[in-house]
Amino acid sequence: MAAGALAVAPALPAVASPRTHTIVVDKMKFGPAPAGVRVGDTVTWVNRDLFRHSATASNRAFDVDLPPGATGTAVMRTAGTFPYICRFHTAMTAQIVVAP
Repeated sequence: MAAGALAVAPALPAVASPRTHTIVVDKMKFGPAPAGVRVGDTVTWVNRDLFRHSATASNRAFDVDLPPGATGTAVMRTAGTFPYICRFHTAMTAQIVVAP
């Protein structure tokens, strides 16, 4: 009887587990934005420079402080395209796309 009950149980939609994506900051540049970032995922920035940097979204969705040699993270809470800069070196720009 139990096997029959399992056969008619509705299938639950697959829910992807949140993932962590890494962006390396080196030589006064943000590395390439990772593909496949989704709402709920974590983005980790790794500062390999000798200078302090930040990853600061233009809409303030995230603002990660990155002293030399440090890492910092932000959980992507909403979908969209997020341009960001280093607030200490405003010529450093990038963007990250977050899917629903």
